[in-house]
Amino acid sequence: MLEDRDYMRESPGLAGMSMTAKLTVILLVVFVFQCVNDVYLHTPVEYWLALTPMCFEHGWVWQLLTFQFLHLNLLHIACNLIVFWWAGHFVENVLGKRRFLVALFGCGVVGGIVQGLLMILFPARFGDLVMGASAGVAGLFAIFALLEKETTVRLYFVLPVRALTLLWVFGIISLFFTLVPTPREGGMAHAAHLGGLLAGIAWVKLGWHLDYVQLPWTGWLPRLWGRQLPRVYRPKNEMAATSTGKTSFWHSSAIPPAEDLSTDEFVKSEVDPILDKISRDGIQSLTAHERQILEKARSRMAKH
Repeated sequence: MLEDRDYMRESPGLAGMSMTAKLTVILLVVFVFQCVNDVYLHTPVEYWLALTPMCFEHGWVWQLLTFQFLHLNLLHIACNLIVFWWAGHFVENVLGKRRFLVALFGCGVVGGIVQGLLMILFPARFGDLVMGASAGVAGLFAIFALLEKETTVRLYFVLPVRALTLLWVFGIISLFFTLVPTPREGGMAHAAHLGGLLAGIAWVKLGWHLDYVQLPWTGWLPRLWGRQLPRVYRPKNEMAATSTGKTSFWHSSAIPPAEDLSTDEFVKSEVDPILDKISRDGIQSLTAHERQILEKARSRMAKH
């Protein structure tokens, strides 16, 4: 049956955890290390990994990624993890694990760039060190709010607020304190939040939350290796007929209509080739016809 296949089942243990859960564990472990380092180790690791002007002045570009794993104190990491936990699970389910990671850390990098450039231009106003996952988390929240605009979010677990409204409020606050970097805010990186929010909004507006929309950098690595990918990818089973005039697999009259097949026969003849294709080329390679077949398979399975 469809649900019995290896790639349709969740793996037990750590391998079966969501990426949101795994990253939550990693962030907590890193924070524990920071605390131990404060008291016993006294290494300068935070200065190497937090976002500093060295990132831009001396090419320490890894800081655009690593600063997202560090946190200042318990309240800081707790606030980030609360939002990350509920927004992250939703976004991960929509995007899939790979795109989820790209969205999370990509939004964090954009936020880091915005904050970092302001740190260089106005060091007295924006400080010289930033840490925290909040830029990436802000991007995830923006994706969530744009896809679930009417969802009610309980601000501070009490006040019910429409998700899109909360996005506007968060954006306005971040923009205001980026333009007015008052010390009353205690060094909060509002510019990083703003950059993350804008990156998350762009992610949805560009349609990158849809698995069939290719990310612009897809195929860059093969091109760097000298393996230029064709501009238009046309799977064989998408073509109605070949140049020799033979009908395609999906349109062959030798295959009985899906309605005349039993569930097992339907899965074997129609669904298995699509699942093999997903395993081989990724879900983004599916045609509209193949997606309809998967939807039909889900409907059939729901009736059994």
